[in-house]
Amino acid sequence: MKARMFHFSRRGFVATAASVVLAPVKRTFAADPRTAKIVAETMAIDMHNHVYPAGTQQGPQRGGDPGPVLSLGEELRLSGLTGICAAFALDRAGNTKPGDARVNFLKWLDAIDSELEKGRVSRALTLKDLRTAHARGQTAIVQSVEGAHFIEGKVERIEEVYKRGLRDLQLLHDNDDMVAPLGDINGGTSLGGLTPIGADVIRECNRLKILVDMAHASSATLQGALKIAKQPFIVSHTSLDGWKNPTSRMASRTIAKQDAKAVAGEGGVVGVWTKGTNTPAEFVSDVRMVADAIGIDHVGIGTDDDMLSARIGTGLNRAWPAMTGGFFPTVVEAFLQQGFTAEDIAKISGGNFCRVFGAATAG
Repeated sequence: MKARMFHFSRRGFVATAASVVLAPVKRTFAADPRTAKIVAETMAIDMHNHVYPAGTQQGPQRGGDPGPVLSLGEELRLSGLTGICAAFALDRAGNTKPGDARVNFLKWLDAIDSELEKGRVSRALTLKDLRTAHARGQTAIVQSVEGAHFIEGKVERIEEVYKRGLRDLQLLHDNDDMVAPLGDINGGTSLGGLTPIGADVIRECNRLKILVDMAHASSATLQGALKIAKQPFIVSHTSLDGWKNPTSRMASRTIAKQDAKAVAGEGGVVGVWTKGTNTPAEFVSDVRMVADAIGIDHVGIGTDDDMLSARIGTGLNRAWPAMTGGFFPTVVEAFLQQGFTAEDIAKISGGNFCRVFGAATAG
């Protein structure tokens, strides 16, 4: 499916309240003129967001509670973002035998095609597409996947989904490929790092002009990827080693400072999630921690939230209990309160991601 541009303006939107599980939430656009200006001018991208349309595995939201069916187009416009990297956790799709992951991924792409058309959202294949969407006040997704389990040792399958619009491939998630694992996930070292097929996948992504995402990779896997990759890559959603509660299951998914610095040293970007934060201020403090460690030119936002979840603490526009507006205006206000400049915010919120996305997809 080619990227489509629909004539719908997200500027100046005021969304009606969505039906929210657990508590009603009033939705308003940014009242502070500084915040409104930054939101309007910034090409803001969430580097990792789950999208589970109704009828797909885990849809319309994770957590077992079906909740209301939300619209991708409406939620994106409410968020104030230009776009998201829309991902699907492929190893959680109920795969029981080889071949299931490929079938389930193609079904999900069909569901996303339908959701994009209904919501008047474009699929961005290049940086130019993102810029066009932003200039027109429209919204877009960059097609992603969380875990390349569909490959199963057949690297040619990457080109199949490239033709369906995939431009951001995260090699690993929580479970190995059933047939040909690509590398160790963080917290596991049984494979010794990046496998030969994992290296072939990175090479094929570089050939096809697909952005590589090494989130969930162990240190050895990440270092192996740095040796192979011909383009900077991202680690879309994480935080620094030692983050928050070191005994939580999320702690194993963090990145060591030296590895984050190595990614930055090759021009890449590390995305900071909303996990473990109770307020926008705490989230911004986590962003500052990563920026202080690796430089503000190498930090992005990768919430690891679910765009179509109405659950508070899970849905992007309900990331924190006390939210009264869309995601991006909310975090812009928190950035400003903590002394970040408009230039800082533009880099963190999308500029840094767009730099590596543009380099990876340039043909």
